[in-house]
Amino acid sequence: MMRVFVVNSGSSSIKYQLIDVDSAEVVLSGLLQRLGEEGGDAADHVHGMRVVLDRLGDEAASIGAVGHRVVHGGSAFTESALLTEEVVAGIEAVSGLAPLHNPANLAGIRAALAVLHAVPHVAVFDTAFHQSMPAEAFTYAIDRAVAERHGVRKYGFHGTSHEFVARGAAELLGRPIDELKLVVLHLGNGASAAAIDGGRSVDTSMGLTPLQGLVMGTRSGDLDPAVLVHLHRVAGFSVDELDTLLNKRSGILGLTGHGDMRDVTDAAAGGDALAEAGLAVWAHRIRHYIGAYLAQLGGLDAVVFTAGVGENSPALRARVIERLGHLGLHVDGFLNERVAKGPRIISPAGEGPAVLVVPTNEELAIARATAALVA
Repeated sequence: MMRVFVVNSGSSSIKYQLIDVDSAEVVLSGLLQRLGEEGGDAADHVHGMRVVLDRLGDEAASIGAVGHRVVHGGSAFTESALLTEEVVAGIEAVSGLAPLHNPANLAGIRAALAVLHAVPHVAVFDTAFHQSMPAEAFTYAIDRAVAERHGVRKYGFHGTSHEFVARGAAELLGRPIDELKLVVLHLGNGASAAAIDGGRSVDTSMGLTPLQGLVMGTRSGDLDPAVLVHLHRVAGFSVDELDTLLNKRSGILGLTGHGDMRDVTDAAAGGDALAEAGLAVWAHRIRHYIGAYLAQLGGLDAVVFTAGVGENSPALRARVIERLGHLGLHVDGFLNERVAKGPRIISPAGEGPAVLVVPTNEELAIARATAALVA
């Protein structure tokens, strides 16, 4: 029996779960917030990790390994890695590609290594699953020397979720994953699509950063890059102001004034024209990627919804699929609306590619990857 302590460290937070890998049971879980702030849960990450161990009590002795979520592994890390000094240095080396995430992840890693030094530690990268993309999918058409010098290419994110959900879809369909062509839609406040062929990512919507692709809660997704030049020239936006605009004031929030999709759908149902228009843009972008990935895959066995919106909003799932009947994609109204928590098929039997809902569990995926590598 292997128990893995899963750590997801933010700049001022530590989210954790102790997971029994064999049973998938969450033994204990919790969250420390406002680290280093007055009135926060701990003075820093090391102190926070000691607070977590106190919370674990006797269960701390059962930890067999520690699995760390790391957002960006660059092109160097194509799979999970045992944490060594060299691996930590490698994570630090690509921190410029994820300045809001990797330094925070490293703070949690260093704290956990200091406090839990007797067990192996593993880094599980959000980007690793997508490193199977062919060059034509991850290459941007800019000056090659500039791109190579500064690591400018598509990396993709949510990889741990996409891989977990793809395997869940294969189990639900009762077919080997290496036979399946899937489009997985991870739809939450952050959102991404992935084309998965035979269990391998061949394309994904997020790029150098998690800003590219689908319309998200506060992020714009795809945008003509000249928009930034235009706003700088005509409105005097600075680099920092543009970054704030695209990452924190755009997406569904920017389109509708609401930051929560539940509020947006309620407003649209009540006749709010901006909310309805925002949802139309959101769904249009998703359908755009489904069509593009169908072309890239050369066929399609299933579209799979996951994450907060994808798992919990029948109305938004129906909105995405309703204009894709010409591709053989349909949802069954009863199956789609039925309240359920587990993996399920929501399309009519025998009518073209399946439409599925498969709940994601990134913490369990990290625990399994950690246990497999340690073993």
